[in-house]
Amino acid sequence: MALFFLAGCSPKLDWRTVHSPQERYTALFPGKPDKLERRIPYLDQELLQVLEAVKIEDDIYSVSTIQLPVNQASSLNKLIAQLQANLIDRAKASGGDVAIEDAFYKTADKQRLPTKDYFIDLKTNGKSQQLMRVRWINRVAPNGDSWIYQISVLHAGASADSAKTFLSKEEYENFFSDFSPE
Repeated sequence: MALFFLAGCSPKLDWRTVHSPQERYTALFPGKPDKLERRIPYLDQELLQVLEAVKIEDDIYSVSTIQLPVNQASSLNKLIAQLQANLIDRAKASGGDVAIEDAFYKTADKQRLPTKDYFIDLKTNGKSQQLMRVRWINRVAPNGDSWIYQISVLHAGASADSAKTFLSKEEYENFFSDFSPE
């Protein structure tokens, strides 16, 4: 009986602040994230992409970072556009919907800066199968390198709500509002 009571009281989300000094950000994750690194081809080079993610039931909360060296700064906008297009084109090809909304994020020094949130409804056979909210942020480091952050939540499972309605709930909003790049 005591175990049943404790299981019923244990929260599904175990929020914790994660400091990632190498990737220059602080984020509030709903559990302990795993960290993966991979090299992605871009133009005639490979860039390191670091991903911290945690899966909680049907949701995957993730922060992806790419460091673009100062000597590649001229290709920053093209790289961000490519990252966005890859995801948006996939959604549209599935018959899904994409809604874009103005948003804000806070830097580590408490500046409030504008960004955009993308609410994506991915479909399979005409039915909503996955909902995603994603935000891209670019910050320039003191040495001139650019950091690209992709903050996202992917909900795998059917929902009667739109991506915007479903992924604007408090447990998702906390993840986005408490991400702070340096």
